[in-house]
Amino acid sequence: MSIKIPIPYGKQWIDEDDIEAVVEVLKSDWLTCGPKVDEFERLIADYCNAKYAVAFSSGTAALHGAYNALGIKPGDEIITTPLTFSATSNGAVYCGGKPVFADVKPDTLNIDGAKIEEKINSKTKAIAIVDFAGQPCDFDAILAIAKKHNLPIIEDAAHALGSQYNGLAGSPQKIGSMADLTILSFHPVKTICSGEGGMVLTNSEEFFKKMRNFRHHGIVKKPEVGPWYYEIEELGYNYRLTDIHCALGISQFKKLDKFVARRRAIVEKYQKAFKSISEIILIKEESFAKSAWHIYPVQFDLAKLKIGRKEIFEQLGERGIKCQVHYAPVHFMPFYQKTFGYKKGDFPIAEQYYQRAITLPLFPKLTDKEVDYVIESVKEIVDSNRLQHF
Repeated sequence: MSIKIPIPYGKQWIDEDDIEAVVEVLKSDWLTCGPKVDEFERLIADYCNAKYAVAFSSGTAALHGAYNALGIKPGDEIITTPLTFSATSNGAVYCGGKPVFADVKPDTLNIDGAKIEEKINSKTKAIAIVDFAGQPCDFDAILAIAKKHNLPIIEDAAHALGSQYNGLAGSPQKIGSMADLTILSFHPVKTICSGEGGMVLTNSEEFFKKMRNFRHHGIVKKPEVGPWYYEIEELGYNYRLTDIHCALGISQFKKLDKFVARRRAIVEKYQKAFKSISEIILIKEESFAKSAWHIYPVQFDLAKLKIGRKEIFEQLGERGIKCQVHYAPVHFMPFYQKTFGYKKGDFPIAEQYYQRAITLPLFPKLTDKEVDYVIESVKEIVDSNRLQHF
């Protein structure tokens, strides 16, 4: 079998047209704050059926901008999942807010709506959901809770550009138009990349204007005073995304549907190969969801194996398969334990997942031969370490 070793867990796909798009900007008059930013924002907003889009320097900056737009301040609480990259909750902490975690569903690993409602109190100011691995959350159920308690929804869709939700509305909806604020990421391992970069989608003109100012130092221009004049009415940051990054994002966008289709085809091979192996627990794709599959995490039932997760990870690495683990629960982080009093044992479903999870390689350039090699390697490791009574 001819394959290229090592195989990373994720990797960007850059073509000559992507390179040419960036070079074109480098030769132009605008490297930042120029027309490519508006073009990229409009492309993504139209694709996701959102009215407005604001590009940021990263997905983390986008989250910060979204929480700021909601007016999160010290003493406020936001409810979110512990099973995510820390930026989801860090954005609220930057504003002085407190993340309140609600555990996940064991089959989808998305936040459990019933557990959200248990956490709501007078300090709660928002619900921040995460489309884990690319699969949309049960949006209708969560939206009903949000409406009942008059709470806005932030959707961290960093994994989910290109995903679809088919809920009570009857027809499939692309991720990006259902939440009050939807956050995207364009990191190199995401569905499309701009090097670094993020974006917030919204249908609120008020949020849109707040975020535009926030990403540019809080600057508000006053042309009635003079074309040069501006004021800073509220503190902002330098969170701008350059035309260079946006040119790459625009070029990548043209391949978005192709990338999603390839990711789904790879996952279909994985799911078919592993579904009959009792030692491997697969993530469930809900009937209402069409995931863009940013990552492919599997769990190993360690009670049925002679070795632990660390040994499985290392054996895959020895075969040239460079896996990852997504994610250590946020409440495991020393900062969160010291600052907010969280401890291990608080969210058992997310914790059990973490103890036995490994993310296998998944990216559009992964070849069928490489996928087969990953499958064969996983099967061989399980077969050679299976406890006989199972």
